[in-house]
Amino acid sequence: MNVVAIFDIGKTNKKVFLFNENYKIVWEKSVNLEETADEDGFPCEDIEVLKNWVLDRLSEIKELKDYVLKAINFSTYGASFVYIDENGKVLTPLYNYLKDYPEELKSHFYEKYKGEKKFAVKTASPVLGSLNSGMQIYRLKEQKPEIFENVKYCLHLPQFLSFLLTNEAYADITSIGCHTNLWNFKKMKYHKWLKEEGISGKIPPIHFGKDVIMTRDDLAIGVGLHDSSSAIIPYTINFTEPFVLLSTGTWSISLNPFNNKPLTFDESQNDCLCYMQYTEKPVKAARLFAGNEHEVQTKRLAQHFNVPVDTYKEVYFDKKIVANLRALNYQIFYPKKYNFDILKECPFQKRDLSHYKNYETAYHQLMLDLVEQQVFSTNLVIHNSPVKKIFVDGGFSKNSIYMNLLAEAFPDIEVYAASMAQASALGAALAIHDNWNPKPIQNDLIDLKFYKH
Repeated sequence: MNVVAIFDIGKTNKKVFLFNENYKIVWEKSVNLEETADEDGFPCEDIEVLKNWVLDRLSEIKELKDYVLKAINFSTYGASFVYIDENGKVLTPLYNYLKDYPEELKSHFYEKYKGEKKFAVKTASPVLGSLNSGMQIYRLKEQKPEIFENVKYCLHLPQFLSFLLTNEAYADITSIGCHTNLWNFKKMKYHKWLKEEGISGKIPPIHFGKDVIMTRDDLAIGVGLHDSSSAIIPYTINFTEPFVLLSTGTWSISLNPFNNKPLTFDESQNDCLCYMQYTEKPVKAARLFAGNEHEVQTKRLAQHFNVPVDTYKEVYFDKKIVANLRALNYQIFYPKKYNFDILKECPFQKRDLSHYKNYETAYHQLMLDLVEQQVFSTNLVIHNSPVKKIFVDGGFSKNSIYMNLLAEAFPDIEVYAASMAQASALGAALAIHDNWNPKPIQNDLIDLKFYKH
């Protein structure tokens, strides 16, 4: 059976899948690897351990008698650079994008390049410190010039994994185009600061996501994709009518591939950004820390009502409870004005839990508040674009309260829970489809469940 292998590298879970020609998963392995620490003691990915895991799994796959490996691709978390010298040796730890960024260095940078406001709009990158991966290169250059000197190439993580197998260094637009400070979205080319700082020579040429590198043993190897951009590929292939994908996990990210209006500064202040698709089209996106908030608040609820933490899994949508809560909130919170930023802070944080007679009612209130935040966030990317459908995937797509409230909040848009095994891995496989798979792509890759409002 012909297969493609996809390494799907998340911050916590590392997975590898084999997909057959119908894009069904036929074999998989996953692992949580121990982190290490960088020279400042900050936790980070152990690049050696990761490298060995990838190579070991590959050897294992090649030994499997039932499968013929035709192609390999990678989808990994973004915002992380691997620096290699001319012999391909890794020169630094894989710095964590959550690491604090030196304030002085940051303000010096933005002063030099026309200030945060202009720069953020041009590069579609809210000011996020280390999460703007270009700033990691700038930091290396300023703080460790002797190491920077020896850097032949700065590779985003997906491209480094591809390099491991091909020994060819490339850049990829989905990794460059996600809040990295590297790309000028107005001119659709690298921002000029890279040249001025002597960095552009250390960024390898761009390689297109749909093209592959052929190895001596006839393997087609992709150059790798940023996982958020990869996860949208199955949808853009399956649906032509304008839609928004609401990808839910720790972050809830609303992605609109049909909104190509340039990012405004206000949007960037509201945690909007642009991602690049592998087809080089920008995707307007808005982020909300909703999954994290849900985790924090369900712990608080469990403590208050003295029940197990996962009790919410047994709570189903109840119209009556919602109507009662709305009547109650109408009296307290009307006209609806919050004296805080609804995107940064969930209204539920301020609610007194003793007002709720039981867990079920309080949990419905939490979901009302989270969905209210979500509607605000998603509307930032729907704004002025002809969206007909919203697809929700990830954790919240399985939550009946969330889905029903969301459908009700968007009466003119069809809302679906979408389930698909491993969207970002599947996207990376589909991106290189033409290079390994003779069959046409089927249109049943995504299971949809419609929610009436």
